[in-house]
Amino acid sequence: MQLQQLHTVWLQRLNMSLAILHVCGCPIPRFFGARLKRPRTLINLDPANDELPYECDIDVRELVNVEDVMNELELGPNGALLYAMEYIEVNLDWLITRIRRATAEFAVPYLFIDCPGQVELYTHNEVMTKITQQLTKALDLRLVAVHLIDSTLCVDAYRYLSAVFLSLSAMMQLELPHINVLSKIDMVMDHTDDLSFSLDYYAGVSDLSQLLWTLQTTRHPMSEKFKEFNRLIAELIEDYGLVSFEPLDIQDKECALRVLGRCDTANGHIMNSEKVEDPSDPVSGVRLFQAGFSDAGEFLDEYLERYEERLQQR
Repeated sequence: MQLQQLHTVWLQRLNMSLAILHVCGCPIPRFFGARLKRPRTLINLDPANDELPYECDIDVRELVNVEDVMNELELGPNGALLYAMEYIEVNLDWLITRIRRATAEFAVPYLFIDCPGQVELYTHNEVMTKITQQLTKALDLRLVAVHLIDSTLCVDAYRYLSAVFLSLSAMMQLELPHINVLSKIDMVMDHTDDLSFSLDYYAGVSDLSQLLWTLQTTRHPMSEKFKEFNRLIAELIEDYGLVSFEPLDIQDKECALRVLGRCDTANGHIMNSEKVEDPSDPVSGVRLFQAGFSDAGEFLDEYLERYEERLQQR
């Protein structure tokens, strides 16, 4: 098969719904809901979200609300959220019907799904895995999960190591293309003196033995007690070699579009470039390929240097 024919087959196969699954309090729906001109559908899948900072097209609270569950079943916040998510799974036809209705007019539907921030749903429970699998099967979705970690955790080696392990656990549980993000890097840039390494080290998650060495040089009361445990956790993370982070400052347009470019590559949206050509969209058409591939060749430390220059100019 010739290359042009193969490309045509890809475009035909990718004429389906694409989605970004935002895990753990992601601000990206808020950013792109207001600024991105690309046709998209915003979905709130968090039944415990009291105040949405953006206007959504589909709100799961119309089906079930955590506050109502707490009052009627006398459950605590965590138990009520788990019950509500399981209720959504059982009544997923409600959500599927509304997604089909909301995306009927789009040639290439693009969904932003804002999910609950409780990590237990992605590490200890299978309800989110079941929901994503059913949505993928019913709507022929190409999902990518975006998992946010607060970059201020990098200041504490123990908290950072826990966050990396959490990211790995979520990746294994959801079984989806995964973009891990270090959010609020603008805050960390103001406290780089508190970091043991440069920010690109924490984003790359490379050679954790250096991090373990810093734990032994500090006089933390848990350093000696959990020395072997920390070593095994670090060894497990490096054996898989799956976790790395994209830096994100939601106030920086280039930074946010870099993350979007990663998402477009992971869910296959770049293969729809011939069908998505919108001059008002900063990431559309042939520029999808540029965002998806050219940035990949830029070293993270070089990118962070350019970001720091922009940050200082604000």
